[in-house]
Amino acid sequence: MEGLASLGTIPKVSFPPISSSIRRSKFLSRRLNRRPSMDALSRNSISVASSSSPISPAIRAQQTESEAGSAAASPVNEPKENDLKVKEWEVGMFQDEVAASQGIRIRRRPPTGPPLHYVGPFQFRLQNEGNTPRNILEEIIWYKDKEVSQMKERRPLFSLKKDLDSAPPARDFLGALKAAYVRTNLPGLIAEVKKASPSRGVLREDFDPVEIAQAYEKGGAACLSVLTDEKFFQGSFENLQKIRNAGVECPLLCKEFVVDAWQIYYARSKGADAILLIAAVLPDLDIKYMTKICKMVGLTPLVEVHDEKEMDRMLAIEGIELIGINNRNLETFEVDISNTKKLLEGERGQKIREKNITIVGESGLFTPDDIAYVQEAGVKAVLVGESIVKQSDPTKGIAGLFGKDISA
Repeated sequence: MEGLASLGTIPKVSFPPISSSIRRSKFLSRRLNRRPSMDALSRNSISVASSSSPISPAIRAQQTESEAGSAAASPVNEPKENDLKVKEWEVGMFQDEVAASQGIRIRRRPPTGPPLHYVGPFQFRLQNEGNTPRNILEEIIWYKDKEVSQMKERRPLFSLKKDLDSAPPARDFLGALKAAYVRTNLPGLIAEVKKASPSRGVLREDFDPVEIAQAYEKGGAACLSVLTDEKFFQGSFENLQKIRNAGVECPLLCKEFVVDAWQIYYARSKGADAILLIAAVLPDLDIKYMTKICKMVGLTPLVEVHDEKEMDRMLAIEGIELIGINNRNLETFEVDISNTKKLLEGERGQKIREKNITIVGESGLFTPDDIAYVQEAGVKAVLVGESIVKQSDPTKGIAGLFGKDISA
Protein backbone atom coordinates (compact mmCIF):
# COMPACT_ATOMS: atom_id res chain seq x y z
CA MET A 1 0.00 0.00 0.00
CA GLU A 2 1.15 3.53 -0.65
CA GLY A 3 2.81 5.22 2.33
CA LEU A 4 3.83 2.13 4.32
CA ALA A 5 7.17 2.09 6.17
CA SER A 6 9.16 -0.68 7.83
CA LEU A 7 9.11 -1.11 11.58
CA GLY A 8 12.14 -3.39 11.49
CA THR A 9 12.53 -7.07 12.11
CA ILE A 10 11.82 -9.08 15.23
CA PRO A 11 14.10 -11.44 17.14
CA LYS A 12 14.16 -15.00 15.89
CA VAL A 13 11.80 -17.25 17.86
CA SER A 14 12.47 -20.92 18.49
CA PHE A 15 9.53 -23.31 18.69
CA PRO A 16 9.34 -26.08 21.31
CA PRO A 17 7.72 -29.43 20.37
CA ILE A 18 4.14 -29.06 19.19
CA SER A 19 0.98 -31.08 19.52
CA SER A 20 -0.06 -33.90 17.23
CA SER A 21 -2.94 -31.84 15.83
CA ILE A 22 -0.56 -29.11 14.73
CA ARG A 23 1.83 -31.66 13.23
CA ARG A 24 -1.15 -33.00 11.30
CA SER A 25 -1.94 -29.46 10.13
CA LYS A 26 1.64 -29.04 8.89
CA PHE A 27 1.46 -32.36 7.09
CA LEU A 28 -1.78 -31.31 5.39
CA SER A 29 -0.40 -27.93 4.37
CA ARG A 30 2.69 -29.59 2.87
CA ARG A 31 0.40 -31.91 0.91
CA LEU A 32 -1.57 -28.88 -0.29
CA ASN A 33 1.64 -27.16 -1.32
CA ARG A 34 2.74 -30.15 -3.41
CA ARG A 35 -0.55 -30.40 -5.26
CA PRO A 36 -0.74 -28.58 -8.61
CA SER A 37 -4.15 -27.12 -7.84
CA MET A 38 -6.28 -26.26 -4.83
CA ASP A 39 -9.56 -26.25 -6.76
CA ALA A 40 -10.95 -29.28 -4.98
CA LEU A 41 -10.17 -27.75 -1.61
CA SER A 42 -11.71 -24.50 -2.79
CA ARG A 43 -14.94 -26.30 -3.69
CA ASN A 44 -15.02 -27.86 -0.25
CA SER A 45 -14.41 -24.48 1.36
CA ILE A 46 -17.30 -22.87 -0.45
CA SER A 47 -19.68 -25.64 0.53
CA VAL A 48 -18.59 -25.67 4.17
CA ALA A 49 -18.70 -21.89 4.40
CA SER A 50 -22.13 -21.61 2.82
CA SER A 51 -23.60 -24.31 5.00
CA SER A 52 -22.77 -22.39 8.18
CA SER A 53 -22.64 -18.72 7.30
CA PRO A 54 -22.50 -16.93 3.95
CA ILE A 55 -19.51 -14.87 5.06
CA SER A 56 -17.43 -17.54 6.76
CA PRO A 57 -13.87 -17.19 5.41
CA ALA A 58 -12.99 -19.73 2.75
CA ILE A 59 -10.18 -20.92 4.89
CA ARG A 60 -12.79 -22.43 7.20
CA ALA A 61 -12.80 -25.53 5.04
CA GLN A 62 -9.23 -26.08 6.14
CA GLN A 63 -10.23 -25.82 9.79
CA THR A 64 -12.09 -29.13 9.89
CA GLU A 65 -9.02 -31.23 10.62
CA SER A 66 -7.76 -28.82 13.29
CA GLU A 67 -11.13 -28.65 14.98
CA ALA A 68 -11.35 -32.42 15.08
CA GLY A 69 -7.89 -32.54 16.69
CA SER A 70 -8.79 -30.01 19.36
CA ALA A 71 -12.00 -31.86 20.20
CA ALA A 72 -9.97 -34.99 20.87
CA ALA A 73 -7.39 -33.09 22.89
CA SER A 74 -9.85 -31.37 25.25
CA PRO A 75 -11.34 -33.39 28.12
CA VAL A 76 -15.12 -33.61 27.98
CA ASN A 77 -15.44 -31.85 31.31
CA GLU A 78 -13.58 -28.71 30.15
CA PRO A 79 -15.77 -25.59 29.96
CA LYS A 80 -17.20 -24.92 26.54
CA GLU A 81 -15.60 -21.48 26.48
CA ASN A 82 -12.12 -22.96 26.81
CA ASP A 83 -12.91 -25.58 24.16
CA LEU A 84 -13.77 -22.75 21.79
CA LYS A 85 -10.51 -20.93 22.57
CA VAL A 86 -8.55 -24.11 21.86
CA LYS A 87 -10.30 -24.58 18.54
CA GLU A 88 -9.80 -20.95 17.54
CA TRP A 89 -6.09 -21.16 18.38
CA GLU A 90 -5.56 -24.38 16.42
CA VAL A 91 -7.49 -22.96 13.48
CA GLY A 92 -5.31 -19.87 13.54
CA MET A 93 -2.18 -22.01 13.57
CA PHE A 94 -3.42 -23.97 10.55
CA GLN A 95 -4.31 -20.77 8.70
CA ASP A 96 -0.78 -19.52 9.25
CA GLU A 97 0.63 -22.82 7.97
CA VAL A 98 -1.38 -22.61 4.74
CA ALA A 99 -0.46 -18.94 4.25
CA ALA A 100 3.25 -19.69 4.78
CA SER A 101 3.07 -22.51 2.21
CA GLN A 102 1.99 -19.90 -0.38
CA GLY A 103 4.82 -17.51 0.47
CA ILE A 104 2.63 -15.07 2.43
CA ARG A 105 4.90 -13.10 4.75
CA ILE A 106 2.26 -11.00 6.50
CA ARG A 107 1.00 -12.84 9.58
CA ARG A 108 -2.72 -12.42 10.28
CA ARG A 109 -2.36 -12.28 14.07
CA PRO A 110 0.31 -12.26 16.80
CA PRO A 111 1.82 -15.76 17.25
CA THR A 112 0.61 -16.13 20.83
CA GLY A 113 0.67 -19.53 22.47
CA PRO A 114 -2.29 -21.86 23.08
CA PRO A 115 -4.95 -21.25 25.77
CA LEU A 116 -3.84 -21.87 29.33
CA HIS A 117 -5.74 -25.14 29.59
CA TYR A 118 -4.67 -26.53 26.23
CA VAL A 119 -4.26 -30.31 26.59
CA GLY A 120 -2.15 -32.44 24.26
CA PRO A 121 1.01 -34.54 24.11
CA PHE A 122 3.00 -31.35 24.77
CA GLN A 123 2.05 -28.09 26.40
CA PHE A 124 3.88 -24.94 25.42
CA ARG A 125 3.53 -21.19 25.11
CA LEU A 126 5.33 -18.95 22.67
CA GLN A 127 7.53 -16.29 24.20
CA ASN A 128 6.26 -12.71 24.00
CA GLU A 129 9.23 -11.46 21.97
CA GLY A 130 7.66 -13.01 18.86
CA ASN A 131 4.50 -10.93 19.22
CA THR A 132 5.90 -7.79 17.61
CA PRO A 133 4.80 -6.84 14.08
CA ARG A 134 7.64 -7.06 11.57
CA ASN A 135 6.47 -4.07 9.51
CA ILE A 136 3.69 -1.53 9.37
CA LEU A 137 1.46 -3.64 7.10
CA GLU A 138 1.57 -6.48 9.60
CA GLU A 139 0.78 -4.06 12.43
CA ILE A 140 -2.22 -2.79 10.47
CA ILE A 141 -3.46 -6.32 9.80
CA TRP A 142 -3.17 -7.36 13.46
CA TYR A 143 -5.13 -4.30 14.53
CA LYS A 144 -7.69 -4.78 11.74
CA ASP A 145 -8.29 -8.40 12.79
CA LYS A 146 -9.37 -7.23 16.26
CA GLU A 147 -11.30 -4.25 14.92
CA VAL A 148 -13.35 -6.35 12.50
CA SER A 149 -14.16 -8.90 15.21
CA GLN A 150 -15.64 -6.12 17.32
CA MET A 151 -17.54 -4.65 14.37
CA LYS A 152 -19.03 -8.04 13.54
CA GLU A 153 -20.40 -8.33 17.07
CA ARG A 154 -22.10 -4.93 16.75
CA ARG A 155 -23.31 -5.50 13.18
CA PRO A 156 -24.01 -9.17 12.41
CA LEU A 157 -24.39 -10.32 8.83
CA PHE A 158 -28.19 -10.45 8.81
CA SER A 159 -28.21 -6.74 9.66
CA LEU A 160 -25.83 -5.92 6.81
CA LYS A 161 -27.90 -7.89 4.34
CA LYS A 162 -30.90 -5.71 5.15
CA ASP A 163 -28.77 -2.62 4.52
CA LEU A 164 -27.79 -3.91 1.07
CA ASP A 165 -31.39 -3.51 -0.08
CA SER A 166 -31.24 0.24 0.57
CA ALA A 167 -27.64 0.78 -0.61
CA PRO A 168 -27.18 2.88 -3.76
CA PRO A 169 -26.78 0.74 -6.92
CA ALA A 170 -23.27 -0.51 -7.64
CA ARG A 171 -21.55 1.20 -10.58
CA ASP A 172 -19.21 -0.38 -13.12
CA PHE A 173 -15.75 0.34 -11.71
CA LEU A 174 -13.81 -1.68 -14.30
CA GLY A 175 -15.96 -0.35 -17.13
CA ALA A 176 -15.18 3.23 -16.10
CA LEU A 177 -11.43 2.54 -16.22
CA LYS A 178 -11.67 0.95 -19.67
CA ALA A 179 -13.79 3.82 -20.99
CA ALA A 180 -11.27 6.38 -19.74
CA TYR A 181 -8.43 4.53 -21.46
CA VAL A 182 -10.32 4.53 -24.76
CA ARG A 183 -11.25 8.21 -24.38
CA THR A 184 -7.79 9.58 -23.50
CA ASN A 185 -5.42 6.88 -24.78
CA LEU A 186 -3.85 7.14 -21.32
CA PRO A 187 -4.23 4.92 -18.24
CA GLY A 188 -7.54 5.45 -16.47
CA LEU A 189 -6.95 7.34 -13.21
CA ILE A 190 -8.07 6.05 -9.82
CA ALA A 191 -7.49 9.18 -7.72
CA GLU A 192 -7.08 8.53 -4.02
CA VAL A 193 -8.87 10.50 -1.31
CA LYS A 194 -6.32 10.14 1.48
CA LYS A 195 -5.64 12.42 4.43
CA ALA A 196 -2.60 10.72 5.94
CA SER A 197 -0.28 7.73 5.81
CA PRO A 198 1.78 5.98 8.52
CA SER A 199 5.11 7.07 7.02
CA ARG A 200 4.27 10.53 5.66
CA GLY A 201 1.91 11.70 8.37
CA VAL A 202 -0.82 14.17 7.42
CA LEU A 203 -0.72 14.84 3.68
CA ARG A 204 -3.33 17.58 3.64
CA GLU A 205 -4.39 19.67 6.62
CA ASP A 206 -7.42 21.25 4.96
CA PHE A 207 -8.92 17.85 4.20
CA ASP A 208 -12.47 17.92 2.87
CA PRO A 209 -13.20 14.52 1.28
CA VAL A 210 -16.14 15.72 -0.80
CA GLU A 211 -14.31 18.80 -2.07
CA ILE A 212 -11.28 16.73 -3.05
CA ALA A 213 -13.43 14.07 -4.73
CA GLN A 214 -15.25 16.69 -6.77
CA ALA A 215 -11.92 18.25 -7.83
CA TYR A 216 -10.67 14.83 -8.91
CA GLU A 217 -13.80 14.21 -10.95
CA LYS A 218 -13.50 17.62 -12.57
CA GLY A 219 -9.88 16.86 -13.44
CA GLY A 220 -10.75 13.69 -15.35
CA ALA A 221 -10.43 10.89 -12.80
CA ALA A 222 -12.22 7.74 -13.97
CA CYS A 223 -12.67 6.34 -10.45
CA LEU A 224 -11.87 7.30 -6.88
CA SER A 225 -10.18 5.38 -4.08
CA VAL A 226 -11.32 6.28 -0.57
CA LEU A 227 -9.24 5.30 2.47
CA THR A 228 -11.57 3.92 5.13
CA ASP A 229 -8.98 2.89 7.74
CA GLU A 230 -9.16 5.28 10.71
CA LYS A 231 -6.21 4.38 12.94
CA PHE A 232 -3.39 4.48 10.40
CA PHE A 233 -4.71 6.63 7.53
CA GLN A 234 -7.26 8.89 9.26
CA GLY A 235 -9.92 7.73 6.84
CA SER A 236 -13.46 6.52 7.47
CA PHE A 237 -16.50 4.91 5.93
CA GLU A 238 -18.25 8.19 6.69
CA ASN A 239 -16.00 9.85 4.10
CA LEU A 240 -16.99 7.24 1.54
CA GLN A 241 -20.68 7.78 2.25
CA LYS A 242 -20.33 11.57 2.09
CA ILE A 243 -18.68 11.36 -1.34
CA ARG A 244 -21.33 8.98 -2.64
CA ASN A 245 -24.20 11.07 -1.27
CA ALA A 246 -22.72 14.29 -2.68
CA GLY A 247 -23.51 13.14 -6.21
CA VAL A 248 -19.98 12.30 -7.35
CA GLU A 249 -20.45 10.01 -10.35
CA CYS A 250 -17.02 8.33 -10.34
CA PRO A 251 -17.22 4.73 -9.07
CA LEU A 252 -15.67 4.38 -5.60
CA LEU A 253 -13.03 1.90 -4.43
CA CYS A 254 -13.15 1.09 -0.72
CA LYS A 255 -9.43 1.16 0.19
CA GLU A 256 -9.57 -1.10 3.22
CA PHE A 257 -7.40 -3.86 4.69
CA VAL A 258 -9.68 -6.85 4.20
CA VAL A 259 -9.18 -9.81 6.55
CA ASP A 260 -12.76 -11.10 6.65
CA ALA A 261 -15.52 -11.46 4.05
CA TRP A 262 -17.82 -9.50 6.38
CA GLN A 263 -15.97 -6.36 5.32
CA ILE A 264 -17.11 -6.86 1.72
CA TYR A 265 -20.77 -6.72 2.72
CA TYR A 266 -20.07 -3.73 4.95
CA ALA A 267 -18.34 -1.79 2.16
CA ARG A 268 -21.20 -2.43 -0.26
CA SER A 269 -23.75 -1.33 2.35
CA LYS A 270 -21.86 1.99 2.59
CA GLY A 271 -22.03 2.61 -1.15
CA ALA A 272 -18.70 1.21 -2.40
CA ASP A 273 -18.44 0.00 -6.00
CA ALA A 274 -15.11 -1.83 -5.62
CA ILE A 275 -12.87 -3.10 -2.83
CA LEU A 276 -9.18 -3.89 -2.38
CA LEU A 277 -7.95 -7.45 -1.70
CA ILE A 278 -4.24 -7.81 -0.85
CA ALA A 279 -2.50 -11.00 -2.01
CA ALA A 280 0.26 -10.49 0.57
CA VAL A 281 -2.36 -10.90 3.31
CA LEU A 282 -4.98 -13.32 1.93
CA PRO A 283 -4.37 -17.00 1.00
CA ASP A 284 -5.61 -18.25 -2.36
CA LEU A 285 -8.79 -19.78 -0.97
CA ASP A 286 -9.75 -16.51 0.68
CA ILE A 287 -9.13 -14.64 -2.57
CA LYS A 288 -11.30 -17.13 -4.49
CA TYR A 289 -14.09 -17.00 -1.95
CA MET A 290 -14.04 -13.23 -1.53
CA THR A 291 -13.97 -12.68 -5.30
CA LYS A 292 -17.16 -14.73 -5.59
CA ILE A 293 -18.81 -12.69 -2.82
CA CYS A 294 -17.77 -9.42 -4.46
CA LYS A 295 -19.42 -10.40 -7.72
CA MET A 296 -22.49 -11.64 -5.88
CA VAL A 297 -23.07 -8.26 -4.18
CA GLY A 298 -21.96 -6.16 -7.17
CA LEU A 299 -18.47 -5.07 -6.09
CA THR A 300 -15.41 -5.13 -8.34
CA PRO A 301 -12.41 -6.69 -6.55
CA LEU A 302 -9.05 -5.00 -7.15
CA VAL A 303 -6.45 -7.64 -6.21
CA GLU A 304 -3.09 -6.15 -5.24
CA VAL A 305 0.24 -7.93 -5.80
CA HIS A 306 3.83 -6.95 -5.03
CA ASP A 307 6.05 -9.57 -6.64
CA GLU A 308 6.26 -12.41 -9.15
CA LYS A 309 5.06 -15.10 -6.76
CA GLU A 310 1.94 -13.16 -5.82
CA MET A 311 1.24 -12.42 -9.48
CA ASP A 312 1.58 -16.11 -10.39
CA ARG A 313 -0.81 -17.04 -7.57
CA MET A 314 -3.44 -14.60 -8.81
CA LEU A 315 -3.07 -15.61 -12.46
CA ALA A 316 -3.88 -19.18 -11.43
CA ILE A 317 -7.23 -18.06 -9.96
CA GLU A 318 -10.18 -17.88 -12.34
CA GLY A 319 -12.44 -14.86 -12.32
CA ILE A 320 -9.91 -12.14 -11.47
CA GLU A 321 -10.27 -9.23 -13.90
CA LEU A 322 -8.42 -6.37 -12.18
CA ILE A 323 -4.91 -6.65 -10.69
CA GLY A 324 -2.96 -3.81 -9.11
CA ILE A 325 0.85 -3.94 -9.05
CA ASN A 326 2.17 -2.15 -5.99
CA ASN A 327 5.70 -0.95 -6.65
CA ARG A 328 6.53 -0.86 -2.95
CA ASN A 329 8.77 -3.67 -1.70
CA LEU A 330 7.21 -5.28 1.38
CA GLU A 331 10.61 -6.13 2.88
CA THR A 332 12.45 -2.82 2.40
CA PHE A 333 9.41 -0.60 1.62
CA GLU A 334 11.40 1.10 -1.10
CA VAL A 335 9.52 2.09 -4.26
CA ASP A 336 10.71 1.08 -7.72
CA ILE A 337 8.34 1.50 -10.68
CA SER A 338 10.45 -0.93 -12.74
CA ASN A 339 8.70 -3.60 -10.66
CA THR A 340 5.64 -3.06 -12.86
CA LYS A 341 7.60 -3.77 -16.02
CA LYS A 342 9.23 -6.85 -14.48
CA LEU A 343 5.86 -8.38 -13.55
CA LEU A 344 4.39 -7.78 -17.01
CA GLU A 345 7.16 -9.26 -19.12
CA GLY A 346 7.38 -12.63 -20.83
CA GLU A 347 4.92 -15.42 -20.14
CA ARG A 348 3.15 -13.49 -17.36
CA GLY A 349 2.38 -10.64 -19.73
CA GLN A 350 1.12 -13.07 -22.33
CA LYS A 351 -1.15 -14.79 -19.81
CA ILE A 352 -2.50 -11.43 -18.63
CA ARG A 353 -3.38 -10.50 -22.21
CA GLU A 354 -4.99 -13.87 -22.85
CA LYS A 355 -7.12 -13.53 -19.72
CA ASN A 356 -7.99 -9.92 -20.63
CA ILE A 357 -6.95 -8.73 -17.16
CA THR A 358 -6.69 -4.98 -16.63
CA ILE A 359 -3.51 -3.96 -14.79
CA VAL A 360 -3.35 -1.01 -12.40
CA GLY A 361 0.00 0.64 -11.57
CA GLU A 362 0.33 1.67 -7.91
CA SER A 363 2.92 3.66 -5.90
CA GLY A 364 5.78 5.85 -7.10
CA LEU A 365 3.91 7.65 -9.88
CA PHE A 366 4.59 11.39 -9.79
CA THR A 367 5.35 12.64 -13.32
CA PRO A 368 4.19 12.24 -16.95
CA ASP A 369 7.34 10.17 -17.55
CA ASP A 370 6.30 7.77 -14.78
CA ILE A 371 2.87 7.38 -16.37
CA ALA A 372 4.39 6.80 -19.81
CA TYR A 373 6.79 4.20 -18.41
CA VAL A 374 4.12 2.01 -16.80
CA GLN A 375 1.77 2.46 -19.76
CA GLU A 376 4.45 1.17 -22.12
CA ALA A 377 4.89 -1.81 -19.77
CA GLY A 378 1.22 -2.72 -20.23
CA VAL A 379 -0.68 -0.79 -17.56
CA LYS A 380 -4.21 0.38 -18.45
CA ALA A 381 -4.95 2.22 -15.19
CA VAL A 382 -3.07 3.92 -12.35
CA LEU A 383 -3.89 4.51 -8.70
CA VAL A 384 -2.38 7.77 -7.45
CA GLY A 385 -2.81 9.54 -4.14
CA GLU A 386 0.04 11.46 -2.58
CA SER A 387 1.27 13.29 -5.69
CA ILE A 388 -2.13 14.88 -6.36
CA VAL A 389 -3.87 15.11 -2.98
CA LYS A 390 -1.06 17.37 -1.69
CA GLN A 391 -1.64 19.88 -4.50
CA SER A 392 -3.49 23.05 -3.56
CA ASP A 393 -5.71 22.40 -6.59
CA PRO A 394 -6.10 18.63 -7.15
CA THR A 395 -7.68 19.30 -10.55
CA LYS A 396 -4.48 20.96 -11.78
CA GLY A 397 -2.50 18.24 -10.00
CA ILE A 398 -4.05 15.64 -12.30
CA ALA A 399 -3.12 17.67 -15.39
CA GLY A 400 0.44 17.93 -14.07
CA LEU A 401 0.62 14.18 -13.44
CA PHE A 402 -0.38 13.31 -17.03
CA GLY A 403 1.26 16.30 -18.72
CA LYS A 404 -2.03 17.53 -20.13
CA ASP A 405 -5.70 18.07 -19.34
CA ILE A 406 -7.49 14.71 -19.35
CA SER A 407 -10.91 16.02 -18.33
CA ALA A 408 -13.80 15.36 -20.71
